[in-house]
Amino acid sequence: MPESALPGAAKSVRLSLPLLGAGAAAFFTLGVIQAMYGPAFAFFQTRFDVGTAAVGWIASVHFLGSALAPPLTGVALTRFSLRRVVVFGLLILAAGVGLVAFAPLWNLALAGALVGGLGLGTVSAALNAAYASVGTRAVNLVNAVFGLGSIAAPLVVAGLAPRSLALPFLVVAALSALTLGLVRLWGVPAMQAAPAQAVAARPGVQFGLFAALIAAYVGLEAGFGAWLARHLDGVGLANSAFILSGFWAGLTLGRVITGAVGARVSPPRLVLVSAVLVAVCALAASLTPLAPFAYLLAGLALGPIFGTTLAWMTHTLPARLIPFLLVAGSAGGILMPILLGVLYSRSGPAAVPAALAVLGAVLVALVAATARLTRLRPPAVDGSKI
Repeated sequence: MPESALPGAAKSVRLSLPLLGAGAAAFFTLGVIQAMYGPAFAFFQTRFDVGTAAVGWIASVHFLGSALAPPLTGVALTRFSLRRVVVFGLLILAAGVGLVAFAPLWNLALAGALVGGLGLGTVSAALNAAYASVGTRAVNLVNAVFGLGSIAAPLVVAGLAPRSLALPFLVVAALSALTLGLVRLWGVPAMQAAPAQAVAARPGVQFGLFAALIAAYVGLEAGFGAWLARHLDGVGLANSAFILSGFWAGLTLGRVITGAVGARVSPPRLVLVSAVLVAVCALAASLTPLAPFAYLLAGLALGPIFGTTLAWMTHTLPARLIPFLLVAGSAGGILMPILLGVLYSRSGPAAVPAALAVLGAVLVALVAATARLTRLRPPAVDGSKI
């Protein structure tokens, strides 16, 4: 049913450059750093003399930082303004990527990635909450801009890292500084009051399923983003950086399309179809001639899942729980790059699409279970809390 027909649908808000400008710049910056580590693995291995199994740790500690940030951000927002929290997060991000850029030792590079992840998670949690409270169109648009940054990241690495590994990370620091200027110019949107929420049956179980669903999704996004290029290189296919950019382009396009027409399809159905397509694409990527096309389509299939799942959850659970879903998602992002690195070192390139296909099947099962539990029921008189 259309969004306006949903219980507690958000009021219409006029979108404008001052409303979206700073957020768009922030999410573009986050997209760049989020997708930068995977394409830079080979350069990290050369610079710091680390093996294939170990290099995945730099992406994983980045996700660890982003996993630690949302609950801390939630506490900070009870004490400080949203704008101050966003500015603090951008400063942390700039400091972290600066340390990665100039680290003389592998452990210091890992520390920089951790700090940068904390900054990313702080900015993402604060702005996702703010724009989600503004409305569906706003949060989808800024997350689509995140995808544009992810598209640009492999190209930035391919163009600059052969000259110096520091240069791509200094680009992220410069983007953080630009975003700080736009925050000062236009500010960030005020948090809107949450609409009345429908009461959920078995809310604890529902939240657990949503958390597992988001963890599986982020694990897939991080796994594809960090390892598809290495898989393509390992099986002798050229232009892996461009295929990776195409993957992020597909993910962005999927979000744009969902923002335009996704309200015509129920969230459970849209997420389920998308999850099935992701699993099929991962399986198809195990066939070398199909791998580039499978990875491009996988990005398109992944696009609708994240935002649609958040919207789906708010139909039956309070929106205040969204930051905790981001924590669960980051757990998937921490574990999957490490697991793929270990599997790659033991079994070779074929392990990458095989492991992604297994996780895709898990995602399908989780979506089906969540859809079964969250079928619409008449709202109760008083609310339930987890």
